[in-house]
Amino acid sequence: MQCNKCRREAVLFQEYSGQHFCEQHFEADLERKAKHEIRRQRWLAAGDHIAVALSGDANSSALLYFLKKLTSNRHDVRISAITIDEGITGFRDPGIATGIARLSDMECIKVSFLERFGITLDEIAHQKGITLSCTYCRVLRNFLLNGIAIEHGVTKLALGDDLDDGAASVMKNILQGNPEILARSERTGKGKIPRIRPFISIPHKEVALYADFHARGYDQSRCPYNNEPFEKDVRGLLNDFTTRHHSTRYALMGLKKNLNNTCCTNADLVPYCERCGEPTNGICRSCRIISEVTTHGA
Repeated sequence: MQCNKCRREAVLFQEYSGQHFCEQHFEADLERKAKHEIRRQRWLAAGDHIAVALSGDANSSALLYFLKKLTSNRHDVRISAITIDEGITGFRDPGIATGIARLSDMECIKVSFLERFGITLDEIAHQKGITLSCTYCRVLRNFLLNGIAIEHGVTKLALGDDLDDGAASVMKNILQGNPEILARSERTGKGKIPRIRPFISIPHKEVALYADFHARGYDQSRCPYNNEPFEKDVRGLLNDFTTRHHSTRYALMGLKKNLNNTCCTNADLVPYCERCGEPTNGICRSCRIISEVTTHGA
């Protein structure tokens, strides 16, 4: 097929727009959408030190390339990377992430669960069971990313979340009956570095193709503990529905945006965690996990 813009050979067909794009026009379209999201959210300002949470996968590797390109002519913005070794055998070789950062001539800050908590995720999975490993990993990884960012003067953490991730999160919270999570805007309380997600309006297959062009050699391994059945069912349902109704993911993200704008007052009435400010009664599960593991590490 030919590109609808220039008649060169197409590398992508966008089902939701009906457009075929060559490599040049695909790249321009993706970067346009990411730049629009950054402008809309006011995610970039003079004096920023933005750290990409670089796992070495397609999304984070593509994001590092994009942000470097975006800020290449700016001397008032600094881009770096943070990579975390969770301690999972055969998964996420930290050398891949640091290699990608090196190719982009970027500083890469490395840290591991073992260094900071005195325990690996393999050991946590052995002690707590595989079914809890994803929860522990997510909580500890976010806690560590935030702490390292504070230590290095980072003003914003850039995450590689894409449209598929965002829509799946909305669907999951709908099916689990968590309206307060959908309705509230992401808050940045004391001690919490703001998160930015430039690819949140871009489908995963487009982000992965962008990574194929600009971040070759990214990590394609799969986590052996990624076995949450509910998460898999939600993504499977969403993939199937989107195949037949191409704008589904955008509609779900639009729902979240509308809820943020219309229900924020009610969402603010939900009790918050005494330590981190997440919606819950008393102390949230994440804070309990962090206390448990940091006490173990001590």
